[in-house]
Amino acid sequence: MRKVIDIPEELAAAQEKFNKEAGRAFIAALPDLAAAFLDRWELRVTGTPMHGVSALVLPVARADGTRAVLKLQIRDHESEGEPVALRLWDGDGAVRLLDHDEPTGTMLLERLDATRMLSRLEDVHEAVLVVARLLAHLHTTPAPAGMRRLGDISRDMLERTPATLERVPDPAARRLVADCAAAVREVADEPGDRLLHWDLHYENVLAADRAPWLAIDPKPLAGDPGFDLWPALDNRFDADDVLWRFDAMTDVLGLDRARARAWTYGRLLQNCLWETEDGRPLNDTDLEIARRLRDRPA
Repeated sequence: MRKVIDIPEELAAAQEKFNKEAGRAFIAALPDLAAAFLDRWELRVTGTPMHGVSALVLPVARADGTRAVLKLQIRDHESEGEPVALRLWDGDGAVRLLDHDEPTGTMLLERLDATRMLSRLEDVHEAVLVVARLLAHLHTTPAPAGMRRLGDISRDMLERTPATLERVPDPAARRLVADCAAAVREVADEPGDRLLHWDLHYENVLAADRAPWLAIDPKPLAGDPGFDLWPALDNRFDADDVLWRFDAMTDVLGLDRARARAWTYGRLLQNCLWETEDGRPLNDTDLEIARRLRDRPA
C-alpha cells in the first residue's frame, strides 16, 4: 500500500493565494503524484518534507542508496525552464539534475545540505561575493532556444508602465519609477543572451559536499547578467551597503556598471508593476535601492 504524503498547510495556502483553481488542483493531486514518482523512480522517503511557495520537496534515497530530493511543483512559465537550465549547467555552480518528467515538471535532484543556507552566513559581504561567483559560472552558458527572453519581458513592462505611473500617488516615487523605466528603455534593444537564474537570493544557495555553495531553484530566462543582481541587493537589506554590493558584484562579473544599473532598474520596475497591479503600495526597499543607484555621487 502506498504511503500517503502529508501536504503542508502553508504550501496549500500559498497555492490557493497565487494560483487559485490551478493551485487547488495541484494540491489535490499531490499525494497521488508523489506516490507515483516514488514508485516509478524506486525512491524511499528518508526525511521530513520541505516546501517553498510553489513546490513540495521530499528527501529520498534511490534504490542504490544515493541520497536525492524529489521536487514536485506546479508547472508554469517559470518552472518549466528549470530542468532545461539545470541540465545545461550540469552541476557547475548549481544543483545537479538526476531525472525529470517533462509533462508534470517533477524532478529528481542531488541532495544538498538544506541546514546550511547562505542566508545563515554571518559575513554579508562574503555572501554577496558567493552569489556573484555563482552567477559568474551560470552566466557563461548561453540560453537555449525557446527559453523565456528578457527582451519580451522588458517590452511588456514598458507597455504597462504608463498605466502604473498613473496609480502611484507619491510624486517622488512616481518620478523614481519613471526613471527606472527610462533606463530600461535605453537598453531594451540589447537584452542579452546569457542563461540567467533570476531568483538567486540567499536561501536559494545551499552548501554541498562537492562544492562550498551551489544554486537551487532557478526561474531561468535569456538575458543580460545585470538582471540577476537585484536579490543580493535586497536580501538582508542595508541601505548604506547597496553601492558596495552593486560594485562588488559588477567587479566579479566584469559588467559595465551603467548597463548593469539599467537592468537592475528593470528588476525594480518589474516589482513595482506587480505591486501596483495587485493593489499594494510600492516596496520601500525597492525604492531605496533605486534611489541609491540613481543618486550615487559621480
